[in-house]
Amino acid sequence: MAAISLDLVKQLRDRTAAGFSDCKKALEEAGGDIEKAVDILRKKGLAIAAKRAGKEAKEGVIASYIHSNKKIGVLVEVNCETDFVARTPDFQDFAYNVAMHIAASSPICVSREEMPQEALEREKRIYEEQLREQGKPENVIPKIIEGKLEKFYKESVLLEQPYIKNPELTIQDLLNELIAKTGEKILIRRFARFQIGE
Repeated sequence: MAAISLDLVKQLRDRTAAGFSDCKKALEEAGGDIEKAVDILRKKGLAIAAKRAGKEAKEGVIASYIHSNKKIGVLVEVNCETDFVARTPDFQDFAYNVAMHIAASSPICVSREEMPQEALEREKRIYEEQLREQGKPENVIPKIIEGKLEKFYKESVLLEQPYIKNPELTIQDLLNELIAKTGEKILIRRFARFQIGE
């Protein structure tokens, strides 16, 4: 197998923020295919995240972002297992970038499980009325609503939103990359978004 070039490793690091040796191993495993290597690193992040799921995440930071027009502000709490990780630049940058993302994308909640039931019911009613007005057959309406709700989740749930700085990644992907890098359980606990006049 051909040796993996430093340039290729650098490209993968730029895309995933994973460590040098992890990028090199992933590229070797993927035979130099950068897309496959990205998937390998994502899976590794998911595996580490699953292993750490039962751990306590009581350390962390509260990050803030105030938009340049001073009309939108965000506070977000991001937790990890140790104060050591909470103080690392990677962790701090992640928290700040998530706060900035929230300012731009105004999610409703962090995860699907936290979606307020009334918001979900309101969306379902709107979709149902639209579909009936369009004359869709009754038997297909529930399936169409299911598809529309999936789209609603991707637009409204923080972890499922495409990251504003790289829409190929979701916030969950970004979180998994940080978990893989730090080896700790990390979670976005809560956020508050403020907008003048809202």
